[in-house]
Amino acid sequence: MAESDILILIPARMASTRLPGKHLADIAGQPMIVHVLRRAQEAALGPVAVATDSPEIATAVEKAGGQAVMTRADHVSGSDRIFEALNKLDPQGRAGIIINVQGDLPTLSPQDLRAVLKPLADPAVDIATLAAEITRPEERTNPNVVKVVGSPVSAGRLRALYFTRTTAPSGEGPLYHHIGLYAYRRAALERFVKLPPSPLEQRERLEQLRALEAGMRIDVAIVSSVPLGVDTAEELEQARAALTR
Repeated sequence: MAESDILILIPARMASTRLPGKHLADIAGQPMIVHVLRRAQEAALGPVAVATDSPEIATAVEKAGGQAVMTRADHVSGSDRIFEALNKLDPQGRAGIIINVQGDLPTLSPQDLRAVLKPLADPAVDIATLAAEITRPEERTNPNVVKVVGSPVSAGRLRALYFTRTTAPSGEGPLYHHIGLYAYRRAALERFVKLPPSPLEQRERLEQLRALEAGMRIDVAIVSSVPLGVDTAEELEQARAALTR
């Protein structure tokens, strides 16, 4: 895949439910959104832009030398926001693969970001994402830790069958912690955002189930660690500790 084929988009809205304004929270002298921007740039896969409804977030990104795209405030999800940004940035359709990086992953490894592209080498795959094996016992039963249930395709890769907040699958064997970072074929993203919310998506509150219920194929690259997602004040302090070291 050529660099010109890939566009990385980072959705970031000011009105976070649990930690409003978190994207501008200072971590080691920089707003959190700038740390995420830097990790995405370090992956060296292609252009990176932040899709936001906030002039303050856009200003912080541009001050750091990054690109920001203003989007509507009424988007229900990050995928809807990046689809609007994609059409503004690339109306000619040059980018064939769009990577959606959540704006609250300041400790994301650029190497793991590159890993999300591997499943798309298979033309049968519509969407690729990441997971890591669960090693902490408390995560097995934590509903905030989303698990992916999948069939092994090859070493380090699963075909996703289901995503759930419960402990699954049962029986002996590893459990996998889903990491909410996605690489879409452009046609798959366009199809996905036009689909109505699905029954299991609404029941589990997991947007990716909409794609599975519509018959789209999601494959998962297994990586070695989970980046810290910042949703609470406690997690923000953990991110500050990790990035100040």
